Amino acid sequence: MNYTSTFLKQLFAVVAMLFICSFSIAQKIDQTFLPKGFAPGEKEKMKEYLENRNNQRSSTVITTPPTGSAIRTMSEWEEVQALVIVWTSYLPVHREIIKAVQNETPVIIVCSDSNTVKSNLTSNGVALTNLSFLIAPFNSVWIRDYMANSVYTNNVDSLVLVDWIYNRPRPKDDTLARSIANYMNIPLYETSGGINNLINVGGNYMTDGFGNDFSSNLVLDENPTQSSTEIGQIMNNFMGTGNYIKMNTLPYDGIHHIDMHMKLLDEETLLIGEYPAGVADGPQIEANLQYVLSNHNSVFGTPFKIIRIPMPPEPGYDYPPNSYYYTYANNSIVNKTILMPTYPVNATTPSYHDTIAIRIMQEAMPGYNVVGINTKSTISASGSLHCITHSIGVTHPLLIKHQALPNTTNSTIDYSVEAKIMHKSGISAATMYYRTDISQAFVSVSMTLLNPLTDNWTANIPAQIDGTIIHYYIQAQAVTGKQQVRPITAPTGYYTFEVYQPLNIEEMTSAVDFKNAYPNPSKGITCIPVQTLSSVKGSIKLFDIAGREIATIFEGEFTRGNSNYFINTQEISSGAYLLILQQGEVKQAQKLMIR
Repeated sequence: MNYTSTFLKQLFAVVAMLFICSFSIAQKIDQTFLPKGFAPGEKEKMKEYLENRNNQRSSTVITTPPTGSAIRTMSEWEEVQALVIVWTSYLPVHREIIKAVQNETPVIIVCSDSNTVKSNLTSNGVALTNLSFLIAPFNSVWIRDYMANSVYTNNVDSLVLVDWIYNRPRPKDDTLARSIANYMNIPLYETSGGINNLINVGGNYMTDGFGNDFSSNLVLDENPTQSSTEIGQIMNNFMGTGNYIKMNTLPYDGIHHIDMHMKLLDEETLLIGEYPAGVADGPQIEANLQYVLSNHNSVFGTPFKIIRIPMPPEPGYDYPPNSYYYTYANNSIVNKTILMPTYPVNATTPSYHDTIAIRIMQEAMPGYNVVGINTKSTISASGSLHCITHSIGVTHPLLIKHQALPNTTNSTIDYSVEAKIMHKSGISAATMYYRTDISQAFVSVSMTLLNPLTDNWTANIPAQIDGTIIHYYIQAQAVTGKQQVRPITAPTGYYTFEVYQPLNIEEMTSAVDFKNAYPNPSKGITCIPVQTLSSVKGSIKLFDIAGREIATIFEGEFTRGNSNYFINTQEISSGAYLLILQQGEVKQAQKLMIR
């Protein structure tokens, strides 16, 4: 027997098997752990990928805009029929997502093997309730970026999906929308035909549902052969974009997706991530915000309201560029639930910053179930909960567009509650509910159709005396019997406004409510809420007990309404301090303990 020959054959077989296994494992790792940004070598492949993509375009894909009038892209706070995730990496995070929303809406799990997913879920105590499984090819977990958006023709009539070209050379991700559209039996349109070619990603896009859309200038950089006007026209044709607001990219966020630092909470409210003064992307975020406020209004023609939420440091690494991009802005709204990124100390202890952020979201979004989910694992790859989830809108939405009533000094004239209410079948009835005492039941008032051509309805809340706080919400019913409320969390959540006594000039200068800072005692980022009846100039400063100024927290104009200001006390010595708010000659003080 030729032992040498036999040995060499066996050795060759072993080496070949190891190579095959290594290649298989490498493929699996590449698919499972592809980052949100470019993986090594991907950027160089992008040009070739786009050329091949255009040459191999499917003949069944619709690359012309949706037909019909009044194209409208669904906003994130509208009713959805399903949440979609891709079962690959970060499985503990996906299990928490499923648990948080499976009683809220069906969850579609894109996967390679449904039995493996079911086994993983059941063995980790997750029920299989309200879940469906779609076997389809994919490359990565970042479905927000490459999944299609829900779009309606004639505002509410027909649901279609609109898919852009993905900005990564990942063909399975780039075409996953086709599998989902087929599975859901929803028409799919792609911006991938000649003059309609458009590269864009969901993480760099948000909409108010009425044509005010936002992106960073990444959308310009990645479509260099088209002008801003041409890009805007494609967005208008496919998405109904009327006003495409584009902002400078940030120096340190890496991927330039706006969902990492800002979010629309409703048609007129922007959630803005805030760093300490002069830190990381803070200056550019603020410059972008001031650009938006100076040049654009909400769909109601009024300035956007601003709610600030801290951008937390990574423990031990401070802020970008010396850390991962920790953020709370990358949350996801799913019907009446908000999936909120958190970065806990351990499995049972939320971080100091998590507590602040969740409280801010609960106050900003009354009635919503704000569910914190640990995303330390995903943030290391430049993404969080918004990045790994995507929603599909309901087939026939009952749309209620309403601008919340502001605080008022009017105590003699009834308060008109107006709303644009639409459904494909028409609206059979609309009701406004209000109360002036939280311990009492809501009073119902039938709404009247003002104009059938504009779908505007109205009802009045009787004028109230000074000091009254009014809660209200709107309910509507379609001809088909479908019902909807706004806010979608009503009656648990509702709109609130207050009737104030008219102020004279002297009183207007001191009409600032300096609310209690929290948390107190403080050991890091501390939130200082301020409410004003009018825009007034002033400052917030921190002093020690000897009267020495330690920090200027804010100096400028307090905008009308509710605002949050922040100070990071991590580097300040422990002890007792005073927060001083000053406007004009009037000073207000509160004690702040720093640990």
